[in-house]
Amino acid sequence: MPAESTHPAGPATASSAASSTAAPAASSTPPPTAAPTASEEHSTRGAYVTVGGSFDRDMNYIDDRITRDGRDGWPVEKDRYRLVAARACPWANRTLISRRLLGLEDVLSVGMPGPTHDKRSWTFDLDEGGVDPVLGYERLQQAYFARFPDYPRGITVPAVVDVPTKAVVTNDFQQITLDFATEWSDHHRAGAPDLYPEAQREEIDALNKWMLHHVNNGVYKVGFAGSQEAYEKEYRALWEALDELEERLGRSRYLLGPSITEADVRLFTTLIRFDPVYHGHFKANRQTLSSMPNLWNYTKDLFTTPGFGDTVDFEQIKRHYYFVHEDLNPTQVVPLGPALEPLLDPHDRDRFETDTWGPGGTAPAAPLAAEVVDPAHTPLQVTGR
Repeated sequence: MPAESTHPAGPATASSAASSTAAPAASSTPPPTAAPTASEEHSTRGAYVTVGGSFDRDMNYIDDRITRDGRDGWPVEKDRYRLVAARACPWANRTLISRRLLGLEDVLSVGMPGPTHDKRSWTFDLDEGGVDPVLGYERLQQAYFARFPDYPRGITVPAVVDVPTKAVVTNDFQQITLDFATEWSDHHRAGAPDLYPEAQREEIDALNKWMLHHVNNGVYKVGFAGSQEAYEKEYRALWEALDELEERLGRSRYLLGPSITEADVRLFTTLIRFDPVYHGHFKANRQTLSSMPNLWNYTKDLFTTPGFGDTVDFEQIKRHYYFVHEDLNPTQVVPLGPALEPLLDPHDRDRFETDTWGPGGTAPAAPLAAEVVDPAHTPLQVTGR
């Protein structure tokens, strides 16, 4: 999405070379201007913060859907599509969790761009030769341009790409995981949880909409505020919402009761990034998440639940935010902290009624060996299959 690629107002322009502080020699010919370097030309400076303004996320995405009946021309098919999802991005992280929980790893392949990008696109710099081994692309934008040569918006993750044509199908992050839970059900593993139970869909939809505006995107509204007034307004709104969630999670193990749902997937990817990134980098610093008993124990609980924490790469997360957001961190220095080991401390969530995987549900198998997070980047040490 735009917060992880380019600002909704459009790509940043390259900043001009710095002017000399010395007085120019008298001349009728203007001194030559140095051409911008490649890094300056594609810098993200100016891409996230509008000075004096508020952050307004562009919510216009490619809304094609991959469905059982193929109504948009994209039927659900094993091995036809490739999910492109950077571990660094919270919105993409949702799709990695859903894919794990539902057991779609052997049906839907995944490409993982590196944690940094310039104003053009996410890149596959973690792959051998910097090229995605299935799509043959160096940049995700190539998949967008394969379908829309003049695509005018940010090149965002998550994106689902049609492998035969190597063209993007959708980047509608709000819908992708819902379709994983419903339209892809013929390919779910035995014991997969029902993340979007029909009886709770209205409540899940309402909660997800509220969390999107007040929490998931709320942290970005705080971090990318371009004025003191905008910052203070969004800061108060964010903490009001977090206080409400703190109270809610004092009544049940998960957001909607004893079992995990789509709502928990969506909240987790924001909470797990809060102390390492949003607290300092986005100035959402009333207090750390670790000082809020219910939210912190809930986060620890999900982090150690198979399918959640084993998708999280803290090194990539910090590298992305602190390096890419030049508007906020022009030095691009990435902090070493905070300590992550407390995420493995015991939690108190089993004091509530619990049916984590729902009726007949079971935990997912270990992640594929090729998809195990680098053990140097997480305190959660997992062995792949």
